[in-house]
Parts: sequence; C-alpha cells; structure tokens
Amino acid sequence: MISFDPKELSVAKLHGYLLSAVAPRPIAFASTIDAYGNPNLSPFSFFNVFSANPPILIFSPARRVKNNTTKHTLENVKQVKEVVINVVNFDIVQQASLSSTEYPEGINEFDKAGLTMLKSDIVKPFRVAESPVQFECKVNDIITLGTEGGAGNLVLCEVVKLHISSDVLNDDNSINQEQLDLVARAGGSYYSRVNKGFFEIPKPISTLGIGVDAMPEHVKNSMILTGNDLGVLGNVDALPTKEAIDAFVNDISERYPNIKAATHREKHKIAQNYLSYGDVESAWKLLLS
Repeated sequence: MISFDPKELSVAKLHGYLLSAVAPRPIAFASTIDAYGNPNLSPFSFFNVFSANPPILIFSPARRVKNNTTKHTLENVKQVKEVVINVVNFDIVQQASLSSTEYPEGINEFDKAGLTMLKSDIVKPFRVAESPVQFECKVNDIITLGTEGGAGNLVLCEVVKLHISSDVLNDDNSINQEQLDLVARAGGSYYSRVNKGFFEIPKPISTLGIGVDAMPEHVKNSMILTGNDLGVLGNVDALPTKEAIDAFVNDISERYPNIKAATHREKHKIAQNYLSYGDVESAWKLLLS
C-alpha cells in the first residue's frame, strides 16, 4: 500500500484521489438566484442528505483550484438565502454535464442546457421541471472551510417543500428506485447509473459550448432527440460550415439515397444513431443539411 501526506500532494492530485475514492456521489442540481433575480443552475457532487428532523441537505461549492475564485452559486446563496436542489437522473445527465460549463455571469444555464424553469411554491429560485425530485430549501448557514483554491463551502439547506414526480412513485407513494434511475459522479469522466453501473461522459470543452439555446428551432424542439442528445450536441464550440455539410451529405448519399429530400424527423432519427456512436460532428452535419 502506498501512503500519502495530503500536504505533500498538489491540490489537483489530492482532488483527483478524493473524487475517485469516495464514489459514486449523488448529484445535486442547485438552482439559485441573485439579488437582481437572475437565475443560475449548476451541478454539484459534493452533496448529500444529513438530517431528517429537521430535513437538511448539504452541498459544497468549492473554490476553483486553478484561480481561487468562487462560483456564482456561492455568491447567489449569500445574496438570496434560498436554493432548489433537483436530483439528476439518467434522462438529464448530459444536460447536467453541459450546465457545469463555466459560462459568464448573467448567462442562464437553464437555457444553455435546454432545461425548463418551473416556478417554485415557496422559494424564489426556479425548479428544474425535468428533474423527478425537487427540494425547495432555505439556506440555514454557509460554513467556509478555507480560503485557498479547492476549499469547500458547506451550504446547509433546510427543505421547506419537496416535489416528486408521480412517474417514480409506487402505489403506496414510496419512491421506486429503479424507475427513478439516479446517476452519480465518480472520478475523472466516470459517472454511475445506479441500476446499470459505470459509464463515461467527456468533460465539457474548455471553450464554451454553444448550448441548446443556440440550436435551430427544429433541433431543440425535436420530437426524436432526447434531452441527453441535446446536451451532447450543445457541447461543441462551433457548428460545421456549409461546405462541410454539403460534402458530408454527398458522402452519405449512396447509403441514404433520399437524404436530401428527408424530413426533419427522418434526419433526426439518423442523427441520433450517429450520436449513439459518439459521432457528434456527423450528427450536426446531418441536422443542418
């Protein structure tokens, strides 16, 4: 066994060990709002439930390791001491990943991730309509754990109202864990689907993804493409050129002789197949043809 003194490791190395060893961790989709009413949405895997009476959830927006700055979520809960914790299941995991992109202040991650803002009953921040379980919370306290990059800030949230989709409830109103289909975070690019096991999602690109809001209407409102498909498509920094699209269509015309006359629905089905193999570039060329 190899032993380490945490103080002798770089913060990035220690961070990697902690996240890989303490896993999988549930994901909190934290929705907040600033003093001017601007919404913010961000996923956190430093999260869990810590008490039932009172009902307390805790998540930790850590200071960024690379430049020791703080996240918009932390600044928001200091200004408006309310938050909605939305659980992340497999149906929205790609959108959760996309929303973790470091968009500038004032950018609405709901729009970028293609998620729906749902008005809360008690608190000001919006709920994520697509999340199967949503906890409206008041912030009881914020405990600062340090001042250097990587230091956490424990946000103690008391649940004041919870919402559970009927789709994940049994006849006795207990939660059906298999139907809930939660996902969790592990180290690196690994996630865990509770009833399936580990899978990988590439981290969001270092340049900003275009987001779902920048997509053509027929794509973001597709009846074929799922939220996860849109999350993957939104994680590109630019769309293909017309020349690249035309060349691609000519290349596949032998395999799909009627592709130029195909409907959006037909193209979306084929594009979804490309996405299933991780070929995002071809999917976009087809969708824009």
